[in-house]
Amino acid sequence: MRARLLHRDRDPAWDTAPGPQEDDLTRDLDLGTLYAAMADGDAFLYECARRVMMSPLTDPEEIRYRQDVLADCLRQPETVRELYALATEALAREKRVFGSFVRSPEASLARSLDVLALFLELLQRLRHLADTRAGEFRSAGFRRFFAMLATELDDDCLTRLRGHAERLRFRGGVLVSARPTSGCRGAGYVLREPPHKRGWRDLFTSSGPPAYTYHLPERDEAGARALGELRGRGLDLAADALARSCDHILAFFTALRRELGFCTGCLNLRAVLAARGAPVCRPDPAAPGTPVLTCRGLYDVCLALRGAGPVVGSDVDADGARLLVVTGANEGGKSTFLRAVGLAHLMAQSGMFAAADSFAADPRDQVFTHFRREEDPDMVSGKLDEELARMSGIADRLTARGLVLFNESFAATDEREGAEINRQILRALTEAGVKAVCVTHLYELSHGLYTHRPHGAGTVFLRAERTPDGRRTHRLVEGPPEPTAHGADLYARVFGERPAAPVGAALLDERGTGRPWTGCAPRSRPI
Repeated sequence: MRARLLHRDRDPAWDTAPGPQEDDLTRDLDLGTLYAAMADGDAFLYECARRVMMSPLTDPEEIRYRQDVLADCLRQPETVRELYALATEALAREKRVFGSFVRSPEASLARSLDVLALFLELLQRLRHLADTRAGEFRSAGFRRFFAMLATELDDDCLTRLRGHAERLRFRGGVLVSARPTSGCRGAGYVLREPPHKRGWRDLFTSSGPPAYTYHLPERDEAGARALGELRGRGLDLAADALARSCDHILAFFTALRRELGFCTGCLNLRAVLAARGAPVCRPDPAAPGTPVLTCRGLYDVCLALRGAGPVVGSDVDADGARLLVVTGANEGGKSTFLRAVGLAHLMAQSGMFAAADSFAADPRDQVFTHFRREEDPDMVSGKLDEELARMSGIADRLTARGLVLFNESFAATDEREGAEINRQILRALTEAGVKAVCVTHLYELSHGLYTHRPHGAGTVFLRAERTPDGRRTHRLVEGPPEPTAHGADLYARVFGERPAAPVGAALLDERGTGRPWTGCAPRSRPI
């Protein structure tokens, strides 16, 4: 029996080791907040969410298969939670069945019979759920699951299992055959089916071939041990077969609980977002081969989970573009948008809903982040060394179908060097087919990319929107990069007045081109 709710033709790889980029993804995208909302205080659900989201799907058909399953879960949350509770109960009760401290086939058989009895009870309840609720589900995953239960757990099957379990208790004793060998030793021990129980008609018929019977004396401990050993040899194969059968049913309930655990986490997340009035949508996975990114109202789901008020979303049309360059005002929502893109990709490729009014993208086999880090407190390396080392690690694992999110990368050196490092890396990535989203305040980088447009696959430039009075809307709009991040707005907010530009505000850079002065003049009175 296989649950197969998350994959059409295989089981999820739950025991796969986490990828080396998981720690950076969790920190940079704030995935812990998302997992916590899905878990709702349950450590098992937290782990289910983490493992599924760290194994994104890349086949659009596989994504749609899981989307259909989760759509059924959202339509029938009570049934899904009931199925999850039943699988959880099965595992919890199995753990409470203790066996003997003596390792023997007889002890193993006794424990397996107790486990099988409780599993048969739970399988009967599972069959009842399938019989009464199957018509409420539409997805191929749930239809296959309920059809499997109806076929493999029909009444005849359950009746036969109960009959076998009762016979294996050997209430009338154990019948074992063996052949004698040299030294009067036995070999080839075989467990036999108990003879037919004699009735009153058998009193008038022959009692069968003669049998030789030996009764152990009451205090013959050595004989009792020898007889117990013979009994164990006869029960060995039966005990092993029954233990394997119980392990098979246990594996089914374990897989079912894990897969339904992820579905339950999605139900928990949807309930929290609905309570906050945050919209979600069913993502549209595009066919691989051409970069696609089109969204309406895309927002950072973790920001919505942490905050108390509504979250502003952004609209983006970047189909065909392998590079998105995001610039604009400080505190304008650039980093928030970057996290929203990464989270939406991971959620969409996990078969989940996305935090947007609409979202369409081509699946990427890996998502990497390269965010700015704080100074190394151990002074092992400088900031630029650390950033270059991280980028080298990403390049070693990156494929042509990857997605890399850059947030103020390589700003630890001067603007010209930082711009050149970024430019060379972005060119190499996009020419290889990698999709990249770059948030930067390096005007030399963004202006150079906008002017020369060296990336044949296309580049989209987004800018954090700012009203004429300096207010941030926290939306991104398409537009060319600006030479200032409007830090004067923040200066005015903190100090109550705007900075005065010095005489000759246009400074010359090393190449002799005029650039607006964006610094701050000293205040006329002490702070």
